[in-house]
Amino acid sequence: MRLLDLTLPTPAENLALDEALIEEAEDGGLPVETLRFWEPSGPMVVVGRSSRLEEEVRLDACREIGVPVFRRVSGGAAVVTGPGCLMYALVLSYRLRPALRLIDHAHQFVMGTMAAALERLVPGIGPQGISDLAVGGRKVSGNSVRCKRDHLLYHGTLLYDFPLDLVERCLKMPPRQPAYREGREHQAFVANLPLSSLEIRRAIARAWQADEPGLQWPCQRTAQLVAQRYSQPEWNA
Repeated sequence: MRLLDLTLPTPAENLALDEALIEEAEDGGLPVETLRFWEPSGPMVVVGRSSRLEEEVRLDACREIGVPVFRRVSGGAAVVTGPGCLMYALVLSYRLRPALRLIDHAHQFVMGTMAAALERLVPGIGPQGISDLAVGGRKVSGNSVRCKRDHLLYHGTLLYDFPLDLVERCLKMPPRQPAYREGREHQAFVANLPLSSLEIRRAIARAWQADEPGLQWPCQRTAQLVAQRYSQPEWNA
């Protein structure tokens, strides 16, 4: 598996690169798998492809404190990210892993692998809900998926040193909640991993056997997606 540890200058570029990686894999003709890490330089809200902003985001508060809102290509609900929240993306091949065509199995496989990667460092971490990782009933990672013909994009958050009060300030209570949340407010529900960014990266890269350095990345396709989609107010609205 290719390892790409690359944070681009802007939120739009970083979101576009996740999509560009799966598009590159789809067009390449060969089963390509990639693990990417990145971390935003400033706080931002990222909503799911079908999210309704007015239902999930405190838009007035975001404008007041200068937190931009962007839309990603995968589903799921809104998240707040920024420094102290490591972002990861996996592009996995159906030809290499045909069972992943069943979405429930894909969630179980990826979340199980991620939990196993971190369990030695964080005893008790495990999958919760559809696509969360939690420790002691508190969410430390939220994830979403985008499925294409021959590959899937599975990406998400890993909180480790994030100001958790920012989640409360920027997001409303989600319209759909996993049972284990038990109606808790954001600050009582989310938590940081007791790890450094480097510890998380190393553990996850080892679990996925991502040891091929990603020296090249789809920069032209990323720029096209920024121009066509991620920089457009219509897409992010």
